[in-house]
Amino acid sequence: MTIRLVFADDETMIRAGIAAILASDPDIEVIAEAGDGHEAVELVRRHRPDVALLDVRMPKLDGLAAAAEIRRVAPETGVVMLTTFGEDAYVARALAAGANGFLLKSGDPRELVSAVRAVADGAAYLSPTVARQVIKQLSGTPFSRGEQARAQLAQLSDREREVLALLGQGMSNAEIARSLHLVEGTVKSHVSAILARLDAKNRVQAAILAYEAGLVDRS
Repeated sequence: MTIRLVFADDETMIRAGIAAILASDPDIEVIAEAGDGHEAVELVRRHRPDVALLDVRMPKLDGLAAAAEIRRVAPETGVVMLTTFGEDAYVARALAAGANGFLLKSGDPRELVSAVRAVADGAAYLSPTVARQVIKQLSGTPFSRGEQARAQLAQLSDREREVLALLGQGMSNAEIARSLHLVEGTVKSHVSAILARLDAKNRVQAAILAYEAGLVDRS
């Protein structure tokens, strides 16, 4: 199935580079490009894409506000944020706005395609570097945050912990099912139970808890 995508960045050359990377995947169709957050929201409202790829810093309406508005007007559209190294606070705020994926602009171009595919499939995608930034930003102290996460995960069953560990690696439900030799519907049920028990708004928040608790390698 073709993944329909809208992306927004205020720099023309960056948009051209993103378009070139995405064009390398025949299953991804860029249906519209925007130069600011307000335009991105309007394009998403009009086209209802599977994924919206947003730069954090944009004129008129920044990526954070655009992400929150997109989640409101088109909750079926997954949101992937593009950030630059060191924008820890932006990443944490984007998480709160309901973004499904985070990438560094300086990262491996293959990560961009992987993130779009994962989010379109209903999974979360955290660039390992971004995941470390988010954990650092959200933590009081590494010890206290890790202890708190492990305490939250103690209420999960062994199977749910296995599912969460793979979710934390950015796997989709289908990939988790293949890895654990389960039916995809069973994985969906596990994920729903995990989100409810951890009081997580989305898969990204659950994935961060997996990182903090040590279920996922942070290296």
